[in-house]
Amino acid sequence: MADTTTTKTVEQPEKSNEELKEIATQVRRDILRMVHAVNSGHPGGSLGITDLLVALYFKVMKHHPEPFDMDGKDQDLFFLSNGHTSATMYSCLARSGYFPVSELATFRKLNSRLQGHPTTHEGLPGIRVASGSLGQGLSVACGAAQAKKLNGDKQRVFVLMGDGELEEGQNWEAAMYAAHHKIDNLIAIVDRNGQQIDGSTDDIGGLGDIGAKFKAFGWQVFEGDGNHFDALLPMLENCVAATGKAKPIMFVMDTKMGFGVDFMMDGHKWHGVAPNDKQLADALDQLKLGTDGDY
Repeated sequence: MADTTTTKTVEQPEKSNEELKEIATQVRRDILRMVHAVNSGHPGGSLGITDLLVALYFKVMKHHPEPFDMDGKDQDLFFLSNGHTSATMYSCLARSGYFPVSELATFRKLNSRLQGHPTTHEGLPGIRVASGSLGQGLSVACGAAQAKKLNGDKQRVFVLMGDGELEEGQNWEAAMYAAHHKIDNLIAIVDRNGQQIDGSTDDIGGLGDIGAKFKAFGWQVFEGDGNHFDALLPMLENCVAATGKAKPIMFVMDTKMGFGVDFMMDGHKWHGVAPNDKQLADALDQLKLGTDGDY
């Protein structure tokens, strides 16, 4: 019998920056409504990384929502190391076709596939590793990227980490490993928003010059804005163009926690606090979009 399985490939380079902005606004609305509904979650970092994930899932990455498989052969893979920002990933996955958008209403509820940190035993399409135990994502991405190289798979592996997460030593073991083994299909991204749960990263851990550190470890490093598509997309293009040149790639991405909602920006307060009814209404009022797209 002939195989009638079809693969739905998402490659959308035709998206304009304005269209991406509209998608990002919708994703931000999703994040706020998801967190508010259960009075639980991490809106600050989730809002800050929205533009990156929209750029990846709706323009940069080659990926197959249907049928989903764990191997991801011949497609780009993305790993979310800072798993507490799961609301952003869930919204992007749903809105790019991995599962119904209506399922976003189950975020962080009992027996939901959309747990506070991504997990795999629920079988949620788009999730290939449990994350949220900070410091592990880069190691996972190294393994996935090296496996692609060994299997002759030409696609790339992306991983996003938080800047505070770099205080975990495992990251630097992985950084050494990737450079030593010339894992040049790996694009790692650090969300440099300067904030973590207890305060600013300068006050808590003192990360210093992140880019210089990765250069010293033997990585190709890019640094730039992660909250404006006019700057973000060219930077991602530079990262992709740098693959295949015997060095892993690091993009140190500057964002603002809570980007898009004025009272959530410029501080760590909203790292893990849900908005109340009035704050939600105020935030959604700043994120003007027709509500036809809301779940």
